[in-house]
Amino acid sequence: MKRLLFMLLCGCLAGEANAQRRPNVIIIYADDVGYGDLSCYGATQVQTPHLDALAKSGIRFTNGRTTSATCTPSRFALLTGRYPWRKKGTGVLPGNAAMIIPPGSPTLASLMQQAGYQTALVGKWHLGLGDGSPINWNADIKPGPNEVGFHYAFFFPATADRVPTVFVENRKIIGADANDPIEVNYQEKTGNEPTGKENPELLKMPASHGHNNTIVNGIGRIGWMKGGTRARWTDEEIAYAFTDKAIEFMEHNRKKPFFLCFNLSDIHVPRMPATAFKGKSSMGYRGDAILQMDWSVGKIMDKLRQLGLEKNTIVIFSSDNGPVLDDGYVDGAVTQQNGHQPAGPFRGGKYSAFEGGTRVPWIVSWPGTIKGGGTSDALISQVDLYASFAKLTGQQIAPGAAPDSHDMLPAMLGKKAEGRSWVVLQGGSLSLVQGDWKYISPSRGVKLMKEVNIESGNDESPQLYNLRSDQGERQNLAAQHPDKVKAMAAELERLKAADQTR
Repeated sequence: MKRLLFMLLCGCLAGEANAQRRPNVIIIYADDVGYGDLSCYGATQVQTPHLDALAKSGIRFTNGRTTSATCTPSRFALLTGRYPWRKKGTGVLPGNAAMIIPPGSPTLASLMQQAGYQTALVGKWHLGLGDGSPINWNADIKPGPNEVGFHYAFFFPATADRVPTVFVENRKIIGADANDPIEVNYQEKTGNEPTGKENPELLKMPASHGHNNTIVNGIGRIGWMKGGTRARWTDEEIAYAFTDKAIEFMEHNRKKPFFLCFNLSDIHVPRMPATAFKGKSSMGYRGDAILQMDWSVGKIMDKLRQLGLEKNTIVIFSSDNGPVLDDGYVDGAVTQQNGHQPAGPFRGGKYSAFEGGTRVPWIVSWPGTIKGGGTSDALISQVDLYASFAKLTGQQIAPGAAPDSHDMLPAMLGKKAEGRSWVVLQGGSLSLVQGDWKYISPSRGVKLMKEVNIESGNDESPQLYNLRSDQGERQNLAAQHPDKVKAMAAELERLKAADQTR
């Protein structure tokens, strides 16, 4: 009997050891962070020591891409492995939109669940909630993240500048009060609460454009909200709340393989960092929010070291799209820019078809497996995470799942210098990058988005740039290379029309 018990104990310990040999995975997904916003990517006006340390422990990619120059479509692509322009309704969503990933659909989270991982989403969601009928914010809210592969979810529904300004844990709003029911409307005012438009004297952060509906925490929002007085967060607590919940999840699952999507709110507007960070940079609240973001990354890495999991955890840091300075609030981002170039050497930014819209920081760390201090110019896209982690976990991708995702694991781990040979990007119009060449398809619309002061990349004529010799996309070579334009335009049309089912 003693021998049998000993053998069973050894078997259990061996099983636990085998489980822990599977690396934990943490994706830290920042919001509106540009290629030039980190000191490890060349920023000099602001320092990001924790992210610099992450880069030093792994690989810093110089050609890492989102799929899109705005948030909702990029997040859709990351989770589904599908280009968002293949599906209607994947534009930037209001806070009361229906969920755009059908419940039960294969996602990166469900893939990791199937591999035996504990999965969590902490932070910004912005992929819709509910089935399309009016959301009852005072009851269980579903479908949501739990229905597409996340065992645990702590999030806010959309963005910090959109109502409802509440935290949701799994399917329930934290602090909800049946005697103070929540109502949300994006078409007309609901309730009698002050708005930024009617009561600007109540604002502690003036709006520059839009953002003048219901005031919460002295800040005007997009959309109207009433009720839920006790449930409303203050902007200064968001980073702390999300970081604490991420750390709790790591602690609770330290003996199991876990997959964590840590979706930061920083540095999206409204930028209202915690008091500890206010005035700590020379760049107004945007610079302060960058410091706060870096602090959050540092806390996650500290916890991994404390738990003894650093060498058994893949950490990926990236952003959902490029940068914007004035995105609706007067917060010093423009007047205190101080020479900082948030998109680095690239043209454009958030919303743009130019490189600044979709080329973002991308860092991968896995100490002991990835050689530290490396830099890679491999072309990789966030749409590739699905296929790459399917490879890592030894899974076959189901027919119809992740049709646009390619296995880029060798490039991500520094085993191969090459990445994709091409990628499709979504800004004001669709673009195709093939090697050194970038083709931007013709499109109508303004060339300068005046409210945000960003070039859109729109042009009724085709654009062709050589990104190796002209990374700032200043010289349109379409007239000099008509055959190249014709070939890339045809290839883009072929990719758009291709049957992408596996």
